[in-house]
Amino acid sequence: MDFETLRWELDEDGILLLTLHRPEQLNAFDLTMARELLEAFRAVKADDAVRAVVVTGEGRAFCAGMDLTGEGNVFGLDETLSPTAADLREHLTEEPWESGVRDTGGKLTLAIHDCDKPVVAAINGAAVGIGATMTLAMDVRMAGSRARIGFVFGRLGIVPEAASSYFLPRLIGLPRALELVYSADVVDADHALEVGLVRSVHEPEDLVPAAVALARSFVVGRSAAAVAMTRRLMNAGAGATHPLEAHRRDSLAMWLASVGDGKEGVAAFLDKRDPTFTGRATDVPDLG
Repeated sequence: MDFETLRWELDEDGILLLTLHRPEQLNAFDLTMARELLEAFRAVKADDAVRAVVVTGEGRAFCAGMDLTGEGNVFGLDETLSPTAADLREHLTEEPWESGVRDTGGKLTLAIHDCDKPVVAAINGAAVGIGATMTLAMDVRMAGSRARIGFVFGRLGIVPEAASSYFLPRLIGLPRALELVYSADVVDADHALEVGLVRSVHEPEDLVPAAVALARSFVVGRSAAAVAMTRRLMNAGAGATHPLEAHRRDSLAMWLASVGDGKEGVAAFLDKRDPTFTGRATDVPDLG
């Protein structure tokens, strides 16, 4: 795919390396990048050739946050509006709220959350503001030893965005999440590992290969349909109020998997051969 601020590289196993590509601006997030990332993750969901995604940054930064050098309202918001909570409950996807009020980073993280494919963040350098919060919707975060991560909103008089008030406490717990956003400090990779924000820390030259290898291990020899359903089940179950909700979804997904690729998986196991799965992520229906 052809983008101005991204590089799209798909290998033979369906591992997409998606690189933020504004190195002279430390991959700062502008409205063009926002639009292109949204397009990219919508394309990921619709494209069965893509099995998993690794997101990294070109050069010495992952993403240095919102590009604050643009003219006017750099967040693309309509200052003539006076939105209310009721407006966003009832008219979120309607104009003028869709374009003039909705948080751009939140649109992106919702698309990542909804993409049905494993997503691994390879945080190679500075990840600040939206550069940090966009990774929270990804399934795994890995950091280079030079990575620096900061939820610096308090220093700018603004609030955490990109649905991070949903994702961050679920990843590291509420007290640690509050400490990170209250302090607005930029922490190093070792501290991010200590608090559970990242899975592992790697030398710079090893980071992307390790992230690609991990993503490959998630999908090669696996049913694409089962992986998509598993991702949905885990995300939905993490927010369920009672295990019965998970049981309903699990039951439907198990039935769909068992009458689909599960037959081939069991047959291959009994025949002591590699399975040939045919289920596609795009075939998976709503699980409730």
